[in-house]
Amino acid sequence: MNAKILRIKSLHLENDTKTPVAYKKPKELAIHNDVRIDDYYWLNERENQDVIDYLNSENEYTKSIMAHTESFQKVLFEEMKSRIKEDDTSVPYKLNGYWYITRFEKGQDYPIYTRKKETLDANEELLFDCNEMAKEHTYFKLGSIAISPDNKLAAYTTDTVSRRQYTIQIKNLETGEILKDNIKNTTGSVTWANDNKTLFYAIKDEITLRSHKILKHRLGEGAVKDVEVYHEKDDTFYSFVYKSKSRKYIIIGSSSTLSTEYRILNADNPEGDFKVFQERQKDLEYSIAHYNGCFYIMANSDGATNFKLLKTDEGTTGINNWEEVIPHRKDVLLEDIEIFKDFLVVNERQNGLNQLRIISWDGKEDYYLPFSSETYTVYIGNNPDFNSQVLRYAYNSLTTPSSVIDYNVRTKQSEVKKEQEVLGGNFDKNNYESTRIWATARDGVKVPISLVHKKGVKRDGSNPLLQYAYGSYGSTVDPSFSTIRLSLLDRGFIYAIAHIRGGEYLGRDWYENGKLLTKKNTFHDFIDCSKYLIEQKYTSGQHLYAYGGSAGGLLMGAVINMNPELYKGVLAAVPFVDVVTTMLDDTIPLTTGEYDEWGNPNDSKYYHYMKSYSPYDNVESKAYPNMLVTTGLHDSQVQYWEPAKWVAKLRELKIDTNKLLLHTDMDSGHGGASGRFESLKEVALEYAFLLDLEGIHN
Repeated sequence: MNAKILRIKSLHLENDTKTPVAYKKPKELAIHNDVRIDDYYWLNERENQDVIDYLNSENEYTKSIMAHTESFQKVLFEEMKSRIKEDDTSVPYKLNGYWYITRFEKGQDYPIYTRKKETLDANEELLFDCNEMAKEHTYFKLGSIAISPDNKLAAYTTDTVSRRQYTIQIKNLETGEILKDNIKNTTGSVTWANDNKTLFYAIKDEITLRSHKILKHRLGEGAVKDVEVYHEKDDTFYSFVYKSKSRKYIIIGSSSTLSTEYRILNADNPEGDFKVFQERQKDLEYSIAHYNGCFYIMANSDGATNFKLLKTDEGTTGINNWEEVIPHRKDVLLEDIEIFKDFLVVNERQNGLNQLRIISWDGKEDYYLPFSSETYTVYIGNNPDFNSQVLRYAYNSLTTPSSVIDYNVRTKQSEVKKEQEVLGGNFDKNNYESTRIWATARDGVKVPISLVHKKGVKRDGSNPLLQYAYGSYGSTVDPSFSTIRLSLLDRGFIYAIAHIRGGEYLGRDWYENGKLLTKKNTFHDFIDCSKYLIEQKYTSGQHLYAYGGSAGGLLMGAVINMNPELYKGVLAAVPFVDVVTTMLDDTIPLTTGEYDEWGNPNDSKYYHYMKSYSPYDNVESKAYPNMLVTTGLHDSQVQYWEPAKWVAKLRELKIDTNKLLLHTDMDSGHGGASGRFESLKEVALEYAFLLDLEGIHN
């Protein structure tokens, strides 16, 4: 190990373990007459052995500090694993004459994909056994499977690095042969034309990983002969391709944070030219679905902040021809639709709660499915059969395991097709309770918090509480069930989801008021929720923990710079913490496409605002909570060096003796380990970290 790069700080913690400290190598970063000095910029050199040595030394340090919890981690791992039904099978769904089934087998980490022709009593056809496919890889993911219209071929995609760069291959389902077609660096999605010979797919820029081109591939030809059918030249947009549920159209989409555009082509004519559906306009977002000679459009046009539903004839798709079907409502967010031959299903959100609305095309029926809790999640499931009279949806709550439910629109009868089994013999949903409370933020806005805990918990300030949030991109964290979380709840923890601004829990305005130059609302909301939980004696500063990942990791970094005294400990997973430097580097994946989320720091007003909250730029010489930071060397979403630099700077400046641990998965990326059980080991480490701070060791 290079002594110049790695030295040992003479600070002794438990087990007399010395802390690894990255060598300073100052780099000057200047823009807008402002100079930042980044002492740890060099850590972005992924191929530099000194960087690898440093990350490995941090891993060894984490292992040493947590060594006394290793047996407890094993207990937690086995406990979490024991609740999972190992020999599990999905609810079958029917598509184009075949029933498709996914199953797991006991002791196996990966799924097995099969199908049966016409009836569930037919012989099973093995499509893919991911356990066999993963054998030679430390990481494996099957991205998608696309079956040809004649049911004879399967285009499938795999990623063996965890940078979300998928390779397309094709399997002959009649012979089992893997064809010679091999297309690298794709998004992982494939779309067949109706001729069973032509495939459309999106390819990524090798450096930025932005999906910027749509190509057409003819079966049996080399990828070098593939034809470019669309090139998205605006680097704030990414592109994708799919087929309409009606199977009539191939659709190319281009999307940025605040604008979309689509192109359509009859799937029977893959050699034809794509036609623009509606040209992109600034701040116009829309999505399209085809049915019975018309397109249905969800759009925010004409000030419809929460979106409205419109329709137009498939021959006249421009915005001037769009006719209103469901008007905009200020208090209802239109999230999604599912089209069937005889009815329409609308997924709406009101006051933070999901609703499923059924509307018959003949206009005779328009009603909502009833749900009573305030801490539940419901969403439209897999419904590929256009002609079905049955809506498949999924339901769960903070206390109720997930169910897959078939609702027959004609008979109004519901059938639970599958209820998640919680094994181990100890779970009874009646032993837990959940509620939704509202904290008042500093600007007077009411912020909802979903809570779950074991019954009998007293509000005396002594309860350990883990507060989670995300708060970016309009992504809503719904209150959902987790078997894994039971390992905390059963040991006395309260789990809280803070539905802070930056998500869309309370509609589109909730998102708009937590981005760009109002981003600090996200951090303030989280802090004000923490203070409220303490005030209401759900917990105290000696027992409150915070958790967030990715953009939620940015949230963690911001709140501990602002109010570190509120938290006993923090979990920051793959945290986006070096905001200014990342957003100034347009070679990094995702940067240019996110200017509408964070702002473009090449503009001084965004630069200075961003710099005022960027966790890495605001680390100070003060006491910080106990922290466990995790990342992946091959992360394509948040580069590993952001958390690595952040930890290095925290080590340098913090004045406490609290734990600061960095764990880097040297084999995986943003989503962590690929096996269904392997990932539980990461959770076991995180939970052991929290429980150890509470003095709980069994």
